[in-house]
Amino acid sequence: QVLLVESGGGLVQAGGSLRLSCAASGRAFSTYRVAWFRQAPGKEREFVAAISWSGGTTFYADSVKGRFTISRDNAKNAAYLQMNSLKPEDTAVYYCAATLDPDLGYDYWGQGTQVTVSS
Repeated sequence: QVLLVESGGGLVQAGGSLRLSCAASGRAFSTYRVAWFRQAPGKEREFVAAISWSGGTTFYADSVKGRFTISRDNAKNAAYLQMNSLKPEDTAVYYCAATLDPDLGYDYWGQGTQVTVSS
């Protein structure tokens, strides 16, 4: 069982930056792949980025590649999403998720944190 709590969302102007944090509690967080998803009003939830258990492999949606960076600190049971060059279309609720097997989907989800980018 893993409990995830996101923080760091807020209101930022286009071109600005935010850093989201995902604090995890529970056993063996370091064995989980962690991902960030987002859901904008009226749209389906979409994948943003993921990081392997070791942090050695990362994955990004094309829409955020080169602007967002996912990282993790297993010693602190935390994961992060650094978001730079933000655009109004990045506005969404951002969710942290964790899984032992990404082929089976993500088992654990946080409550989400709102990111609003003004033009």
